[in-house]
Amino acid sequence: MTGHHCSRRFGWDCHGLPIEFEIDKIHKIENSVQREELGVKKYNELCREIVMRYSKEWRSIVNRFGRWIDFDDDYKTMDAKFMESVWYSFSEIFKKGLVYRGTKIMPFSTACNTVLSNFEAGSNYKEVSDPAIIITFPAITSKANLQDVNFIAWTTTPWTLPSNLALAVNKTGDYVIFLDEATNKKYICMKERLQYVAKNAHIKKHKVLEEFKGEAIVGTEYTSLFNYFEDRRQEGCFRVIHSDHVTTDTGTGIVHMAPGFGEDDYLACIKEGLIKPGEAPVPIDQDGKFLPKIADYHGIYIKEADKQIQQDLKTNGRLLAAGSVVHNYPFCWRSQTPLIYRGFDCWFIKVTEIKEQLIAQNKTTKWIPEFVQEKRFHNWLVDAKDWCFSRNRYWGNPIPIWVSDDGEEVVCVGSIKELEELSG
Repeated sequence: MTGHHCSRRFGWDCHGLPIEFEIDKIHKIENSVQREELGVKKYNELCREIVMRYSKEWRSIVNRFGRWIDFDDDYKTMDAKFMESVWYSFSEIFKKGLVYRGTKIMPFSTACNTVLSNFEAGSNYKEVSDPAIIITFPAITSKANLQDVNFIAWTTTPWTLPSNLALAVNKTGDYVIFLDEATNKKYICMKERLQYVAKNAHIKKHKVLEEFKGEAIVGTEYTSLFNYFEDRRQEGCFRVIHSDHVTTDTGTGIVHMAPGFGEDDYLACIKEGLIKPGEAPVPIDQDGKFLPKIADYHGIYIKEADKQIQQDLKTNGRLLAAGSVVHNYPFCWRSQTPLIYRGFDCWFIKVTEIKEQLIAQNKTTKWIPEFVQEKRFHNWLVDAKDWCFSRNRYWGNPIPIWVSDDGEEVVCVGSIKELEELSG
């Protein structure tokens, strides 16, 4: 259109989870252990074998709907030359100091053993019934008004309770101590949630003993549900903290915090100094089964452990109410299994550091239609976060970074020749 030649080569996106998912189905691979037993080399060979299976059909269909593109001079993302070009681009970003390693709570598919993008996680919500339980946390304090009083928290994920490190309240919220007149037990919850608690815990007659702001109970210690992480008490865990995400909408107004399995939990616990970045406990494997650290449930898939955890809580006198809730929940769009949110050590590109440059460049571009430039794409850039680009996959382009065990030395390789020279 402007008198310049522009080659239009067809590109094959060969890597990624779709190919791995197909291989898993063909070879009846059900978990990460089976992949490791097969070996990365053999697994990748199987992936390579099926990548171009439907290439003829692609060529026919693309030509039929009139797309003008060169199939004979195509390129594939699995070609060494293409992969090396990605290494080079990445190394240039690395040299500019825009790459770092951090921890982020990510949507994760235990069936596919991979993190998903927020877009993928939001693309497949289903209405499901999950447990909705209220658990007691006896206060440990010398304050007279809190003697023999139980904090009560609500959760729809009992499997996260073994990883509990804190309870969160809203310091500006109104809280009450109330007495269950039938059992003579005292509990604390948010004032606005008292009727919900009484109804679901089948408390027929109760009496409010005291009312106060949440700030009055911040800092109070409590008895943990399990002893798996009791050694962290000396670091400030197992106490009440403040978090802005605690609202009057659901639950008891006291939130159980498992920082390895929720972004709000993670950020609040870091802010309060209970954990350091990257140190939130995540005691499950890639298949969503409990690790040996959680001895009572070792090897059990998290969702299958829900009932056993509830039963143990009931036996130990810590289960105040057990019911269910129907709500919308994200599912993996490939495996159709529930997603979880869990902490991962990831590699990031500092998009936020160049955000203003991106916004400025967007204004110099001619968009058709214009509203994409002014609204949709502009808003996306304004809200852009640092990009977590790493994935724990087998069939893909490896990130060309080598890190020493102590994390002090980081080497980024920009070419195959450079790798050969460094590796001898």
